[in-house]
Amino acid sequence: MGGATERLTLLARAWDEAAEEYERYFVPRFAPWVDQAVGAVTGQPLPPGQILVPCCGTFPELPALQAGFPDREIFGVDLSAGMVQIARARAAGSWNVWVVEGNAATLGPEWTDACAGVVSVFGLQQLPDPAAALADWAQALRPGGCLSVVFWPTEVESDGPFALLSQVLAAHRPLADDAWQAQLGNVLAGAGVTIERDEYLSFPMSHEHAEAFWTAMTSGGPLRSVALAEGDEFMGAMRETFLAAAPAGQWNHMPRARWIVARR
Repeated sequence: MGGATERLTLLARAWDEAAEEYERYFVPRFAPWVDQAVGAVTGQPLPPGQILVPCCGTFPELPALQAGFPDREIFGVDLSAGMVQIARARAAGSWNVWVVEGNAATLGPEWTDACAGVVSVFGLQQLPDPAAALADWAQALRPGGCLSVVFWPTEVESDGPFALLSQVLAAHRPLADDAWQAQLGNVLAGAGVTIERDEYLSFPMSHEHAEAFWTAMTSGGPLRSVALAEGDEFMGAMRETFLAAAPAGQWNHMPRARWIVARR
């Protein structure tokens, strides 16, 4: 398998295993970012067309999208069968909602110029080529359509569990290539959309203690794929290092995500 294909296969397996814990632990904590991303699309006039949510995960965007667009078709796309199963349960009984198990990194030609709105929260940064995926999503918009995407940047915080986790991993794994993040303005312009917002959103987050955060990240978060790739011995060493450097007791922090809103 090539690099991108191998990475997608690993991501799908990891999120299959993580889906239930992600829904339990992270969906409530990520809700403020979801609300902002969806609100950018529901809070303004849109052309006719469907609403697309690439990398929908367990589909936490769905309730607000249904409230804002009760008469439109809403589609979620996710690579993970485990995520799709929970998303379909969330959509059960809805006549206008479909959840597709598929690769949201590259949309098919049937999506081009088909969508009034595209919303995605915390999926973009996981893809093998995020800039190309964002351009693909933008090209799915009809004239007047709105794109609202939230993703984790390289530096989520300067102090807190995400910052410490990055430091611990950076000492043992190659740093991820983050050059794509500086390319997004040009990528979106090339896709024929105009950026209306490009800013950072911070909201408070809390964890009972460092162990709870580590467990959630490894069983229901992005560290699940690291665990599958590196094995138990590596993860055990990382856990010891992380917990030794972490503060005791409840851990409160203010992570920031990057938010881009664009219109065709």
